Amino acid sequence: MRIAVISDVHSNLHALDAVLAHVGSVDAIWHLGDIVGYGPEPDAVVDRLATAGAIGVRGNHDSAACGGNEIDWFNAEARAAMEWTRRVISPSTVAWLTALPARREEADFTLVHGSPLDPIWEYLTTTAAARDNIAAISTVHGLNGHTHVPMAFSLDGDRMGRIAPSEGRTIELELDGHRLLLNPGSVGQPRDGDPRASYLILDLAARHAQWGRVAYDIDAVRAQMRAAGLPFRLSERLRHGF
Repeated sequence: MRIAVISDVHSNLHALDAVLAHVGSVDAIWHLGDIVGYGPEPDAVVDRLATAGAIGVRGNHDSAACGGNEIDWFNAEARAAMEWTRRVISPSTVAWLTALPARREEADFTLVHGSPLDPIWEYLTTTAAARDNIAAISTVHGLNGHTHVPMAFSLDGDRMGRIAPSEGRTIELELDGHRLLLNPGSVGQPRDGDPRASYLILDLAARHAQWGRVAYDIDAVRAQMRAAGLPFRLSERLRHGF
């Protein structure tokens, strides 16, 4: 079984379509939340994922788009983009986002947006936090997003390691005693200095995970954001991947 794992699409249809074309034929699409927010095409992104049969979890921007108080914690630019998103999204998009759970289990994996201990808000960036979160899941491995940075944490016995995977990096899923937390990075707004859309492929037959990147038409998205009146900095950061 070959699974595309994506996160933090943030209403960026150009980036999502580039990823879906790049991964080719897959058996499933798992998403890790923040489908909307920041970008110019929330309805189209949700429609694309729904049509593809994608399954996944809810992020803080998804909850905010449906009227949640998460918006109260956003900075000024994120809040302005979310207020725009709330004005333009369709009832069917709200219904689809509202139905997403905060956490779900699939095969050997626990799926969350932030972390298993705090599915909506925690940013998993340290080995200490990763150790606590691996202890909090009953599945072998976990998948999370939210940071917009590709990352892997590996627990081998008592030893905790962190890997910043480059494009094409492969990690084995069945190493004796190893448990993993894997972050695919962001499709729609990467923040690791690489503006290309980021994703993860799980090959459950070969028992490995591999990160991928793909370029997309960033200027077209920036033009859409300017036309919609979305904050300038949110469009500019797409060019630099931060």
